[in-house]
Amino acid sequence: MTDKGAMFLFINNGQQVCEVKAFQEEFRSWFIGQTVQEDGRLLYVTPVDPLFLVLYYLMKADKEQGKFQPVEQIVVDEEFPSCNLLLQCTLVEKSLHHVTEEKEIGSKKFYRYSKEKTLAWLKKKVDQTVKVLKDSDVCVGGRTQSANFVRIKQESDVKEEDYVRYAHGLISEYITEDLRSELSTYLHLPDVSSPTPEPPTKKRRVSDKPVEAEEDYTKYNSNDKGKKSNSKMTSAQKSLAKVDKSGMKNISSFFSPKGKATK
Repeated sequence: MTDKGAMFLFINNGQQVCEVKAFQEEFRSWFIGQTVQEDGRLLYVTPVDPLFLVLYYLMKADKEQGKFQPVEQIVVDEEFPSCNLLLQCTLVEKSLHHVTEEKEIGSKKFYRYSKEKTLAWLKKKVDQTVKVLKDSDVCVGGRTQSANFVRIKQESDVKEEDYVRYAHGLISEYITEDLRSELSTYLHLPDVSSPTPEPPTKKRRVSDKPVEAEEDYTKYNSNDKGKKSNSKMTSAQKSLAKVDKSGMKNISSFFSPKGKATK
């Protein structure tokens, strides 16, 4: 999650929020009736926990003021004023206690961001995601990059840490970079920012780049005269070499055109 804007869709009379993503190719359009729509993007929506979006404003308010406030004063954004629609989601009011400390004065509630509660809540999200990954047989091992969005038989050497790390990556798409790092530490995930380099292979790898000669082969001219051949002669060739060829015609003379007769 960053400070940049993103598109979300409110459904069920504003009770639920969905994330909107676009699949776009370079050459794509839609035929609608008798017209052609130039924008050929394919938009798809998926439900998302609105607390992830509210969490951004809670952290921002805590960093700037660090005091208890009504949630209506926390979820405020001049650049994106529609953010207050998040407070209409029933899930937000029921879930604020997972990421905040609460105080109630009279009939009014006040909230302040709690890092400890937030990390515990995010861990539950990771645990739930791990369960879904296992039940869906999603590949999370070393071949993950080549098996995206494909359900295949899981590798036998996959560890629990692989599931947790994969789930952490998915959840991290909805939180800030600082919180992402804190969650990694909270989950006791080893640092893999500097992996051990692989030993060089003996075989040449296939590459899309043109192959260049590593040596100047022009100096090896097979038509050079005066050089003896290193190839060995067979016994038949040796016997033929000993035959006296004087007075014999070359075999090519039998196939050459005959000269015209002169008067």
